Amino acid sequence: MSESQSITAAEAISTYIEAKDRNLPQLMERAFVQDCELQMQLLTDAISFPSSAHGLESVTDVLVRNFGSQYENVRTFCLSRPESNRLPRFQCDWLVGMSNKSDGDVRVGCGEYTWDFDAAGDGCVKRLLIKIEFMCVLPASYQTSVLQWLSAPLSLVVIR
Repeated sequence: MSESQSITAAEAISTYIEAKDRNLPQLMERAFVQDCELQMQLLTDAISFPSSAHGLESVTDVLVRNFGSQYENVRTFCLSRPESNRLPRFQCDWLVGMSNKSDGDVRVGCGEYTWDFDAAGDGCVKRLLIKIEFMCVLPASYQTSVLQWLSAPLSLVVIR
């Protein structure tokens, strides 16, 4: 992404979430630099990811293509917003819900994102650390209720 096409921290984060949640790998190049880095810290056995990935294609494979081949109905919420358009680092808690394509089981989890941006350049993500602190697996019989909750209008979701 060139300097004339710079992106704010909030735009980079929301672009990543849209790419992951909607399985749109082509969006990742808008949010991440080519030589980006992903680190994963899993504090649960309820979901698995490689511990790291390097380069845009590899990061996109892990976070969008492979993830999207296993899960659908994904809805991710960042629980805070960057206070500045350009910043070197931002940390926020997140909440996610999704269903497993193979068996319909539902996963609801939470954790923390640590974003490192190219603040002096185009603002894209240079490094992302995803900490998955908790992931609950519910039987497919809960899918309708959980998906209704996840798709409720955001005005009904109170985050403090």
